[in-house]
Amino acid sequence: MSTLDSPAVAALLTQLFAHADSGDPATFERVNVVLKQLPHPPDQRQRAELMRDVYMPISPDVGRLLYVLARTRNAKLVVEFGTSFGISGIHLAAALRDAGGGRLIATELDPIKAERAAHNFRAAGLSEVIDLRVGDAFETLKSGLGGGIDLLLLDGWKEAYLPMLRFLEPQLAPNALVVADDLDIAPEALAPYLDYVRKPGNGYVSVEMPLGDRIELSMRS
Repeated sequence: MSTLDSPAVAALLTQLFAHADSGDPATFERVNVVLKQLPHPPDQRQRAELMRDVYMPISPDVGRLLYVLARTRNAKLVVEFGTSFGISGIHLAAALRDAGGGRLIATELDPIKAERAAHNFRAAGLSEVIDLRVGDAFETLKSGLGGGIDLLLLDGWKEAYLPMLRFLEPQLAPNALVVADDLDIAPEALAPYLDYVRKPGNGYVSVEMPLGDRIELSMRS
């Protein structure tokens, strides 16, 4: 039995997905009202504070796909850009645990969300394979990776996907997998990223997958 299907982890994920389904729509509405009242667009940290109570999770199907990808890739180092409440991190860390070990470097800009993610990682019993880094990921991922990245999940601010990919490209292992979430949610913001990974000559083989809010799965060739 996989760690995902263990009673404690399965119950925790069911609870977290239910909280997201019940709470996110109303929270998004409140955030949109506040955004319309602001005289200027918020900066990154202001946006993070406004979105503090929004789960923005992957879908259950995407979570299980992440588990399968990490297991079949035999990943030892996984990096997650945008941890939120830790739902995707639980799926990835479960894969590392079941494969015999490894490390998930999870990043979260907002310290309150990071505390909640850390709580969920402890509840899942997976903290020992997770390095949770709090703050701007372009700063927290500058050093200490300790090896080639086998799998990279992009699930933070959408306009940062391409800069983050380019930032981490030198650290990608041969045949590394890159998963970008939320193609349906932010098509304009993600257009430069998709153009890059789909353009012949940039070093990726890429395919769109109709799961959750649609994802792009790319392999560093």
